[in-house]
Amino acid sequence: MRILAEADIPELPNHYKGKVRENYDLPDGRRIIIATDRLSAFDRILTCIPDKGHVLTQTARYWFENTRDICPNHVLAYPDPNVVIGQRLDILPVEIVVRGYLAGTTGTSLLTLYKQGQRNMYGLRLPDGLRDNQVLSEAVITPTSKAFDGGHDEPLSAEEIITNGLLTEPQWETVQAYALALFTRGQKLAGERGLILVDTKYEFGLDQNGTIILADEIHTPDSSRYWMADTYAQKFERGERPVSFDKDFIRSWVSERCDPYKDEIPEIPASLIEATADVYRGAFEKITGQAFVPDERGDSVLDRVRANLSPYFILP
Repeated sequence: MRILAEADIPELPNHYKGKVRENYDLPDGRRIIIATDRLSAFDRILTCIPDKGHVLTQTARYWFENTRDICPNHVLAYPDPNVVIGQRLDILPVEIVVRGYLAGTTGTSLLTLYKQGQRNMYGLRLPDGLRDNQVLSEAVITPTSKAFDGGHDEPLSAEEIITNGLLTEPQWETVQAYALALFTRGQKLAGERGLILVDTKYEFGLDQNGTIILADEIHTPDSSRYWMADTYAQKFERGERPVSFDKDFIRSWVSERCDPYKDEIPEIPASLIEATADVYRGAFEKITGQAFVPDERGDSVLDRVRANLSPYFILP
């Protein structure tokens, strides 16, 4: 399988390794962001999925291009299917999660907290009697702390964000407005393709002028949950999990077999990995309406990425 598990390129400067992306900061203020095929959940790496980095980068490209009228984004160029060149930003320490449904499997999801008996969370008040995967009366923002050090994200309220100085009040108002407008656009375009955009996360940063810029990715199968619209009502009435193509596919498999925050992750079958790769490829086609065409240049994905990034090499 052609997999990009790592993207260590010594000729590029200022390497920073994230959960699924490798980042390099150029001297002129640009950042090279390489999407690997690593799959992250529960604050850890679970496995690698063929073509995942390609799918994420190009799906985000579709959404960046279809939302740039709502807010500015960090994109400058796409030299490779797995790579975006963007503005280097100071990432805001708050991750913005927008939710339209009572869903999720992580420790900070509304559904997880709701099933634990919580009704007041993220500065919200939810009524009793809601069911798994039920649509909310309106989309809500459930912000979390941005765990830069590899720790756990923690739920935040708007009051905590401002009181603790994570964002100023004007910054919080701008981020809220951007996030809700982006989510509304995402739900509209997804709906036109027979999809439900259930929830998603956004990351914002500040440029050198203090302008708030959309960063990272947008509405990809990694950052978002999608359900198939044509079967949702039937599945909901039966109390069944809606049909999806996000990374809950593997997250659910893992969480059914261990405590993914504490236990060793069981070996994920190769058949499940390849099935998940097909889910990602199909997600790209369903979301964008474009055919997925793998780029098989080079002896490996890393060789291809290196060749396409050679103009950016900093040589001694």
